[in-house]
Amino acid sequence: MRITVLSVPDCPNAPVIEERIIRALDGRSADLELIEVADQEQAARLGMTGSPTVLIDGTDPFAVPGAPACVSCRLYRGPDGRAEGAPSVADLQRALYVAEATGEGACPPSDDAVGRGGRGRLAP
Repeated sequence: MRITVLSVPDCPNAPVIEERIIRALDGRSADLELIEVADQEQAARLGMTGSPTVLIDGTDPFAVPGAPACVSCRLYRGPDGRAEGAPSVADLQRALYVAEATGEGACPPSDDAVGRGGRGRLAP
């Protein structure tokens, strides 16, 4: 399994998401790559829809269909319903489980969006 974290330089949530991914893996093997995205063009090319973006085997399990590439901050809905700058360990575990079970990186969609007037990221 390959996990890629896309973030803008100095994103305060990049270390948070990296630590949560390691906890979610719980000793399982995975290639973890951190990529700093410098501009909108690179974000579009890599599939980043906010910083940080997690890709599991090239797929964003928290993606909103049709969300544009961007280098702004990305928000995720936490287990308690609050907006957070990174998915929870439980949500990452679920995404990893789905990716392993289906061979894809996608989680089933949810109807709860956060940020930018409801045009933000799909909350897990």
